[in-house]
Order: sequence, then structure tokens, then C-alpha cells
Amino acid sequence: MKLYIRQKVFSWTDRFTVRDGDGRDRYTVEGELFSWGKKLHVLDASGREAAFIREKVWSFLPRYFVSVGDREIAEIVREWSFFRPRYHLEGLPWVIDGSFWEHDYEIRENGRLIVTIHKEWMTWGDCYELDIADARDEIPALAVVLTIDCVMAAAAAAASN
Repeated sequence: MKLYIRQKVFSWTDRFTVRDGDGRDRYTVEGELFSWGKKLHVLDASGREAAFIREKVWSFLPRYFVSVGDREIAEIVREWSFFRPRYHLEGLPWVIDGSFWEHDYEIRENGRLIVTIHKEWMTWGDCYELDIADARDEIPALAVVLTIDCVMAAAAAAASN
């Protein structure tokens, strides 16, 4: 199953739509403008919250928590490294590998492919293609990819200041 994330270039808050391969809206992602730390709500097509992502404030390294329903399913930590970003997931037995700067990476569980992520270049705004192998992994995979994108955007913003 393929999902496409297209983010707007100029936006005061994070608000964008995730579409399926047929161009239909599957999810809406909304950020909170005034909050301590980054917070994203992933809403399904009927407006119900499918996932919630929040940044831990006052953490040395970027640390995010992903909740689905009332349950926290993952903690995502950007590991300390000089040359290329690395991420560690707690709560999910997934391993993330690839080129994050080029937005071309994959997530696996014991060798089983969960999702591949590929950035489409030469588009207005950021556009990502997620190819999710199993529909049962759709929400957690989408939430993990959105979290990594948050960390990368924050690092890019800090580097430009």
C-alpha cells in the first residue's frame, strides 16, 4: 500500500494531507502552534485521531513518543552521531536504515520489510512516498516516518540559524 505525504512550503503550523495511491485523502496531520515541544495529531478521514506524536521537552537528544489510541507504542530517539543521523526505536522491534538526508530509507523487523520511504525531488514542498508492505503496520509506520521528518526539519532549521 502506498501513501503520499505532501507538505506545504509556507505554513505557520504543520497541516498537511496524506493521500493513498489513488489520490484520495487518507489522513490529515495537524500540528499545535503554541505548545511546549512539537506535537502532531494524525487524523483519519472521518476526523478521529489515529495517532499522536509528541516531543519530549528538555531532552539532550531529540526524543519523541508515539501513541495510538490510549497506548504509547513507541519512543523514537535520534542517536548521537557526527556524520549521519541514526534513530533508535523503543517499543517496536523495528530497525531503521538508509539515507535520512536524502529521505531514502527503510524500516524492517527481523528482516521483514515494514516500509520504504522515498522523497520525490523537484516538487513544490516536500513530497514523500511510503510503500507499506502490510496494512496492519500503516498507522505505526506513518507515525514513525512523520517523527523522523520532524527531527530532520528541526535539525535543518537549527543549522540555518
